[in-house]
Amino acid sequence: MIGGIAVPFDRGALGHSDADVLLHAMTDALLGAAGLGDIGQSFPDTDPANKGKDSAEMLASAWTAVRQGGWRLVNLDAVVFAQRPKIAPYRQAIRCRVAEILGVDPERVSVKGKTGEGVGPIGREEAVAAECVALLIRDEGL
Repeated sequence: MIGGIAVPFDRGALGHSDADVLLHAMTDALLGAAGLGDIGQSFPDTDPANKGKDSAEMLASAWTAVRQGGWRLVNLDAVVFAQRPKIAPYRQAIRCRVAEILGVDPERVSVKGKTGEGVGPIGREEAVAAECVALLIRDEGL
């Protein structure tokens, strides 16, 4: 799973939850931007309830907390670092899925893919990583 979308590939990520690296990065970015900690605090891997948990549920829950804190999303900008699979063919589907989870317009969600150019764990296909930046603004209506 990458960004809530099943991306066909001959390998999968290992993790306590469903290991969706992109949704985890987005969850962290939203929580961090709102000063609400991080994904490990909200969904610790020591809690059996999080075993195999759908990352979309974590993102939605974090987004609810962010909204309750009086924030709204300006944009979410993410990069997936993977030699393979290529992200470009799934970019629009991922943007739409993330927007659906958050209840925002897909134009507020940006997803890019970058390879490791054959260098390091990403380039050797030993790892996949994601980084995300969330821009929030105070909801003046609250």
